[in-house]
Amino acid sequence: MTAPLEFTGERFVPGLEGEIAHEHWHRYAFARRFAAGRRVADVACGEGYGSALLAAVAADVVGVDVDAGTIAHARALYEAQPRLRFVEGSATVLPLSDGSVDAVVSFETIEHLSAADQPRMIAEFARVLAPGGVIVLSSPNRAEYSEARNYVNPFHLHELDREGLASLLGIVFPARRWFRQRRYLGSALWSEEPADTTEHMAGDGRAVDTAQSPAAMYFVVVAAKAPAALPPPGPALSLFTDCDEREWKRIDAQAREVLRQDALVRERDAALDRQTAHVRHLETLVAERDRELEQSRREANEALAALGTAKQQVEALDAERNRLGRAIDAQERVIAYRQSARWWVKLPFLRMKLLWKRIAGG
Repeated sequence: MTAPLEFTGERFVPGLEGEIAHEHWHRYAFARRFAAGRRVADVACGEGYGSALLAAVAADVVGVDVDAGTIAHARALYEAQPRLRFVEGSATVLPLSDGSVDAVVSFETIEHLSAADQPRMIAEFARVLAPGGVIVLSSPNRAEYSEARNYVNPFHLHELDREGLASLLGIVFPARRWFRQRRYLGSALWSEEPADTTEHMAGDGRAVDTAQSPAAMYFVVVAAKAPAALPPPGPALSLFTDCDEREWKRIDAQAREVLRQDALVRERDAALDRQTAHVRHLETLVAERDRELEQSRREANEALAALGTAKQQVEALDAERNRLGRAIDAQERVIAYRQSARWWVKLPFLRMKLLWKRIAGG
């Protein structure tokens, strides 16, 4: 079994979901009317699924791609189908003979070429087309695809707006029919009886009017060298949806997932609210504790200050006690001396010495 190609962002591969799938599938489904019964070249065929879709109605389809690995994959996966083959080659040098095909289909190719190579690609389309042949190509509308979305596709070398694409095609393919492709969300009413008319409405609960054609995200152009080669006008509106409504299922699944995630977010927010309230309660307790600690610190400082004062007082009292103790010791020595026999012997002489001092002094 052939392994699926990896999606790199440059080539669409089956299995992708979203608008990219609808856009690519729709272009090939739309192109089948111009390929029916004709020899067709699918230029830049990529994975090959589109060439296979065209081969179901065409006389012959050759898929061309510049990447050898992609061509090998397409051959292994699709070439067993009748009226279908794949060859390696560049869009600017097609490996096809002059006038060998009746239609060239090339979707989302031209923007991958430089501005210098784009005219060469269109010239190659003209070369391989048989008289009365047509081309069907698509191109992103630079104004909507990139500029309006401020988006840069790294694989696009030179994008075109409508005027640029018209100028490029006009040199060789002056006869053109233009179609605008864009993802469209609305409601469809299908008649159970055959009908060719369509109506286009837009509005809301207040008013309804004729819907205007939306700005093109992509241009799809059917072009020929002469007006007579253009096929009859097709339907004014072409709708496409996948056969098992995978896209709606995917969108519904995404919506359910969004609701689930939203419920989880609400639960998380509620838990955060509870945690926030708990944190605030703890902050209140911490603030109260801090106030108590500050009060205790002030009281301790005051106690320490009082203790320091008391210590100084005790030290002063000790000093005074020591002084008094020394004074008492001195007095006791005086008293003890005066009570001794030596004192009483010396006492008459001391008295006479004092008396003599008074007489001499008089």
